[in-house]
Amino acid sequence: MRLIRALIALLLLAGPAAAQNYPERAIRILVGFTPGSATDISARMFAQKLGENWNVTVTVENLPGGGGSVGGERVGKSAPDGYTLYWGANGALTINPSLQTNPTFEPLRDLAPVARLLVMPSILAVNNDVPAKTVTELIALAKAQPGKLSFASPGAGPPQHIACEVFKHQFGLDIVHVPYRGANFTDVIGGRITMTFQNAGSILPTVREGKLRGLAVTSLKRSPNMPEFPTMVESGVPGFEVTSWFGLLAPAGTPAPIIAKLHREAVKIVQHPHMVENFGKIGLDVVADPPDVFANVIRTDTAKWAKVIKEAGIKAGE
Repeated sequence: MRLIRALIALLLLAGPAAAQNYPERAIRILVGFTPGSATDISARMFAQKLGENWNVTVTVENLPGGGGSVGGERVGKSAPDGYTLYWGANGALTINPSLQTNPTFEPLRDLAPVARLLVMPSILAVNNDVPAKTVTELIALAKAQPGKLSFASPGAGPPQHIACEVFKHQFGLDIVHVPYRGANFTDVIGGRITMTFQNAGSILPTVREGKLRGLAVTSLKRSPNMPEFPTMVESGVPGFEVTSWFGLLAPAGTPAPIIAKLHREAVKIVQHPHMVENFGKIGLDVVADPPDVFANVIRTDTAKWAKVIKEAGIKAGE
């Protein structure tokens, strides 16, 4: 019994000691999407500041696939020591579980939420030669040409894909889905694809440069960072809201003191006025939810999207 008590005492002391010395070496943050995506851009902005604040090397590694789930699964199998982290988007964490037939990755089983940090809407944009100047006109065009229009998304399952599927279902539209790996909308610019829903962080500069025509944002309220775009609701799509959010997660089993230390630093970073301004330039709003709130957001959003996916008949391969 004395030996057992001694072992328990050592285990209890191990967590605080690990946090006190953490970090002692380089940290890597895995992103489940390609370079240039909103997930990647926001992760790199965060990683740079984390490295500066802690005086350690913080690298971002892109591991696209499975709508972001491949990166999350890799982190979930990593050592729970705080040196491999996941910059997770809600597509992988709350949508994919309802799309995949036999998921091998379960977010709240395999990962420990650290903080939900940023939220952004997507922008519905069309090629400049498309005659529709509003969402209402786009709906009319799609109804007049069933199966002729197409939309690009960053893969099967991310919020941008779900946004268009919900849009199609709501109005009974026949629009062809063309999935890409990550934020790739060059074919929309070139006119080979009609339209796209893309995170504002990826597409806002392109729209403002006039290379694509932005019709609406997917949040319930206009974004203060891009007030020139009406919401989908204002544009005649009742109740439409499909936004993206990003957060930091660690492998399940990471000591609580390390999670707490990461959370404090993450919130400090995103709430710094300079970072708030820079995130705002690409359409990102700061939220900074703690681990327990973040975990609850994952649970409630998973249930919400499961219902939407079932009612709309959305399939991963669409």
